[in-house]
Amino acid sequence: MKSLARHLVGGLVLGGIATGAVPAEAAEGGLSFYIEGQAVPLGGVVPPPGLYFDSTTYFYSGKIGGNRTNQLGGNVVANVNANIVADFATALWVTPVQVLGGDLAFAFVMPFGEPAVRAGVLLDGPLVNQRRGGPVGASVFDATLNPGDPIVSASLGWHSGTWHWKVAGTLSIPGGGYEPGQLSNIALNRYIGDLSAAGTYLDPATGIELSAAAGFTLNGKNPATQYVTGNEFHVDASASKYLTKELSVGVIASHYQQITADTGSGAKVGPFKGRVTAVGGTLGLTAPFAGIPVTARVKVLREIEVENRFKGTIGFLEVSFPLWVAPPRAAPEPRPLVTKS
Repeated sequence: MKSLARHLVGGLVLGGIATGAVPAEAAEGGLSFYIEGQAVPLGGVVPPPGLYFDSTTYFYSGKIGGNRTNQLGGNVVANVNANIVADFATALWVTPVQVLGGDLAFAFVMPFGEPAVRAGVLLDGPLVNQRRGGPVGASVFDATLNPGDPIVSASLGWHSGTWHWKVAGTLSIPGGGYEPGQLSNIALNRYIGDLSAAGTYLDPATGIELSAAAGFTLNGKNPATQYVTGNEFHVDASASKYLTKELSVGVIASHYQQITADTGSGAKVGPFKGRVTAVGGTLGLTAPFAGIPVTARVKVLREIEVENRFKGTIGFLEVSFPLWVAPPRAAPEPRPLVTKS
């Protein structure tokens, strides 16, 4: 079981990389870099040296009502419903290099997806000009399939018996298919850095897994809208039980808090700071396919305590497998004893 867990890609890739976007009133465009629950379970586990692939399909359905305003693509809107389907394709390289005793790894993530956004009221922004002749206050809808911003990450992971831990740095680069003035964008169009640390306790004898991960997200300015999203803190925790070597079930809790306000000349709806707590569960299964161990995991979380954000349901479908795993390091040959004659 221990060997199997180290082959799971999701803990390293998604734990160190906030790969997606959750609708949020407090962050520009209704999109935050961090997704609740993404870093766990197995958040501190780094696979053995090798090449890995992970495909994570992300689902979100949420709304913000009560005539509260939000800002999407420079448009000021109210009573917004969002349904997002996106996929994050990840290539992970765990190198044979060790730094400070930890395994060095690099990852590249390419997101693409289609946020379907309906605003009950359009108050201001570029869509007002595009709808010239139409009334301000009318409802608008937008759903566009486009690529997100590419993401790169570097991490270091350590292992000692049943304990595993890692640190990671992630950079989102504004190079996706961002469409200024539109409601539907999977790309965020700003530089984003995320620094995180995670630890996992995994006992193969009992099948108990406990993980925790925390990080800070630092946001740059969107040059298209002159909007600066505030910096953010996030923490995830999980507890899982392996019923067999292949099947596990668990619970997840997550908290997000924006620690600085939104600023910039493009922040038209005020310096909102959002926060949210989400809870849910997970089910994981590993099975061989053509001789390759393939891991599939489902996670579902419900946002329960929300301030200045959408409130909704989060879903993940993760599929990961190794493309190539380096052979184990050979044990050093024993040195001959030298004695004085």
